[in-house]
Amino acid sequence: MRVVFMGTPAFAVPSLEALHEHHEVVAVVTMPDRVSGRGGELRPCEVKVAAETRGLTVLHPTTLRGEVADHIRALRPDVICVAAFGMLLPPVVLEIPPHGCINVHASLLPRYRGAAPVQRVILDAEPETGVSIMRMEEGLDTGPYALQVRVPVGERYAAELEAELARVGAEALVTVLAKLPDVRWEVQDESGATYAPKVSKNDVALTPELSIASAYARVRAATHRAPARACVSERELTVVRAHPTEADVAPGGACIVSGMPVLGFTGGALVLDVVRPAGRGDMPGDAWARGAHIAEGVCWRCTR
Repeated sequence: MRVVFMGTPAFAVPSLEALHEHHEVVAVVTMPDRVSGRGGELRPCEVKVAAETRGLTVLHPTTLRGEVADHIRALRPDVICVAAFGMLLPPVVLEIPPHGCINVHASLLPRYRGAAPVQRVILDAEPETGVSIMRMEEGLDTGPYALQVRVPVGERYAAELEAELARVGAEALVTVLAKLPDVRWEVQDESGATYAPKVSKNDVALTPELSIASAYARVRAATHRAPARACVSERELTVVRAHPTEADVAPGGACIVSGMPVLGFTGGALVLDVVRPAGRGDMPGDAWARGAHIAEGVCWRCTR
């Protein structure tokens, strides 16, 4: 089957790899290279790197209309497969492939439509999530789905959960393509639809009044662009990894327990396993604590 694949971040790479193994990928469409790092260098996305490694043709347009749509049409794809592409497909593209445009979405639709389903299920303390293989239409993640696979959330961090969903989604995508055109598409129940907007810094900021469950969820849902931050002893700090503890620390209190920094929340406390001080890289919590010299009785607060 001739496939045009559209995807951008690491989540989409397993789907590209699976398609390359089982089908003829005639082109890969990604978002343009973006400035990254302090040096302001242009860096390719993960999908572009994976595609070029495999010798695949890569397109990175700023729009899917006009000449780009004509180019895709000229490739005569049987299907367009999408995973975390980052751009809505216009009708002129949706109508190109005879088998439609099929998307790997990281949620159990109709719940958590939108940009950040992985982070939102963690913040909402959902026990499980999953992937949906859906046929795209003009609405945002509103099309019917052919297959859903459930995945437990547990206490996984966003990156860990996303990697598992990417793997499961790639397998599910290949399964659905193997059954085309004899696939049964299930219409989504609009009454159960929810939306998962991008996670902001405020969504994952740490504050003393948070319950311990909410604080732990914010740490696990945080990303590099939206980190879980706090200000401890007037030092701004990103909490990269942590775990709950039974240590008796009042909300807003900070102390050292067995060499590890501990922050108090409502109903419990968090041990800071890995932290990122302002302007520095990740380091073990105990290493940071030795240099920070946290005095007994010190308080912490949310960052300004």
